[in-house]
Amino acid sequence: MNRKIIFIAACLVFLCGFAITVVAQSSETALFKTLFSPAPDKYSVIYEVKRRDTLTKISKEFHQTTDLIRRTNHLKDDRLSPGTKLKIPTCRLSLVIDKSQNTLVLKAGEEILKTYTVSTGKNNSTPVGVFKVTDKLIHPTWYKAGAVVPFGSPENELGTRWMGITAKGYGIHGTIHPETIGQQVTAGCVRMLNEEAEELYSLIPSGTEVTIID
Repeated sequence: MNRKIIFIAACLVFLCGFAITVVAQSSETALFKTLFSPAPDKYSVIYEVKRRDTLTKISKEFHQTTDLIRRTNHLKDDRLSPGTKLKIPTCRLSLVIDKSQNTLVLKAGEEILKTYTVSTGKNNSTPVGVFKVTDKLIHPTWYKAGAVVPFGSPENELGTRWMGITAKGYGIHGTIHPETIGQQVTAGCVRMLNEEAEELYSLIPSGTEVTIID
């Protein structure tokens, strides 16, 4: 009997671990991969670098991040030479967060690029509405009631990236609790795996529209 109980318990642990792994997986579409190919497509233009152009200047002109342009064109650094042709994505990126599914969908116009599994607020504390990304921080400090918690502290729950939104005090961020991804457990923010928060951070500029639904 004891052996049977141990066997059943072991199976449950395995199945629970598998379930967590599945929940935490993200899924990307073919369009997402196209975005990072230097080959021309209908979602981009080919831009010829001019004298005194910089990657920052071009990114601001097209309202894209320097990381996105760098990744799309497989650039090793920010140095540009006049006459170089760059593929510049022209699609407007946006986010749709579904609290009931604990998903964050990255969209280009009406097309889905990638779906991430996230954590949202317990007791329906994540706000609903249409917002915009405001501040973006690498290795964020956590300013919580009565304390300032620096990045690297085991008590800093923001992970490696912070993307604030126009709902004051709320944002999208990484986590020190990856096992909670896919659950409604936060104080209202949207929590992602650190590596996925870092990817999203690199793709979306400030001003990106964020729609949160029930």
